[in-house]
Amino acid sequence: MAKLKVHLTFSGETIKRPLIYEIGQTFKVITNIRKANVDGKTGWVELEITGEGEEIDRAVESLKEKGVRVDPIEGDVIEG
Repeated sequence: MAKLKVHLTFSGETIKRPLIYEIGQTFKVITNIRKANVDGKTGWVELEITGEGEEIDRAVESLKEKGVRVDPIEGDVIEG
Protein backbone atom coordinates (compact mmCIF):
# COMPACT_ATOMS: atom_id res chain seq x y z
CA MET A 1 0.00 0.00 0.00
CA ALA A 2 1.08 3.54 -0.74
CA LYS A 3 -0.27 7.01 -0.01
CA LEU A 4 -0.06 10.19 -2.02
CA LYS A 5 -1.31 13.60 -0.95
CA VAL A 6 -2.20 15.96 -3.79
CA HIS A 7 -3.74 19.36 -4.33
CA LEU A 8 -6.29 19.25 -7.16
CA THR A 9 -7.42 22.39 -8.96
CA PHE A 10 -10.67 22.09 -10.91
CA SER A 11 -12.09 24.54 -13.42
CA GLY A 12 -14.85 24.73 -16.00
CA GLU A 13 -16.52 21.43 -16.73
CA THR A 14 -14.17 19.38 -14.52
CA ILE A 15 -15.80 20.77 -11.36
CA LYS A 16 -19.16 19.36 -12.43
CA ARG A 17 -17.95 15.77 -12.82
CA PRO A 18 -17.54 13.25 -9.96
CA LEU A 19 -13.88 12.66 -10.85
CA ILE A 20 -12.70 11.78 -7.33
CA TYR A 21 -15.42 9.13 -7.07
CA GLU A 22 -14.56 7.86 -10.56
CA ILE A 23 -10.85 7.32 -9.81
CA GLY A 24 -11.77 5.43 -6.65
CA GLN A 25 -14.02 3.08 -8.58
CA THR A 26 -11.88 2.73 -11.69
CA PHE A 27 -8.46 2.29 -10.07
CA LYS A 28 -9.54 0.70 -6.76
CA VAL A 29 -7.90 3.41 -4.67
CA ILE A 30 -9.23 5.00 -1.50
CA THR A 31 -9.78 8.74 -1.73
CA ASN A 32 -9.95 10.90 1.38
CA ILE A 33 -10.70 14.60 0.99
CA ARG A 34 -8.79 16.57 3.64
CA LYS A 35 -9.75 20.12 2.65
CA ALA A 36 -11.85 21.62 -0.10
CA ASN A 37 -13.18 24.89 -1.45
CA VAL A 38 -15.60 24.24 -4.28
CA ASP A 39 -18.38 26.25 -5.87
CA GLY A 40 -20.36 25.68 -9.06
CA LYS A 41 -17.65 27.08 -11.34
CA THR A 42 -14.23 26.25 -9.87
CA GLY A 43 -12.52 24.84 -6.82
CA TRP A 44 -9.66 22.99 -5.21
CA VAL A 45 -9.33 19.88 -3.07
CA GLU A 46 -6.54 18.49 -0.91
CA LEU A 47 -6.84 14.75 -1.43
CA GLU A 48 -5.10 11.72 0.05
CA ILE A 49 -5.06 8.71 -2.26
CA THR A 50 -4.28 5.26 -0.81
CA GLY A 51 -3.74 2.06 -2.77
CA GLU A 52 -1.23 0.21 -4.88
CA GLY A 53 1.48 2.55 -6.19
CA GLU A 54 0.83 1.79 -9.86
CA GLU A 55 -2.90 2.37 -9.44
CA ILE A 56 -2.28 5.70 -7.71
CA ASP A 57 -0.08 6.75 -10.63
CA ARG A 58 -2.76 5.71 -13.12
CA ALA A 59 -5.44 7.59 -11.15
CA VAL A 60 -3.35 10.78 -11.11
CA GLU A 61 -2.67 10.53 -14.84
CA SER A 62 -6.39 10.05 -15.46
CA LEU A 63 -7.17 13.26 -13.57
CA LYS A 64 -4.56 15.18 -15.55
CA GLU A 65 -5.92 13.85 -18.84
CA LYS A 66 -9.36 15.14 -17.85
CA GLY A 67 -8.02 18.67 -17.29
CA VAL A 68 -7.48 18.67 -13.52
CA ARG A 69 -4.29 20.32 -12.27
CA VAL A 70 -2.51 17.94 -9.86
CA ASP A 71 0.23 19.20 -7.51
CA PRO A 72 1.90 16.93 -4.93
CA ILE A 73 1.75 17.77 -1.24
CA GLU A 74 4.58 16.60 1.03
CA GLY A 75 6.65 14.98 -1.72
CA ASP A 76 6.17 11.75 -3.61
CA VAL A 77 4.38 8.50 -2.94
CA ILE A 78 4.98 7.13 0.54
CA GLU A 79 5.39 3.36 0.53
CA GLY A 80 4.11 1.54 3.60
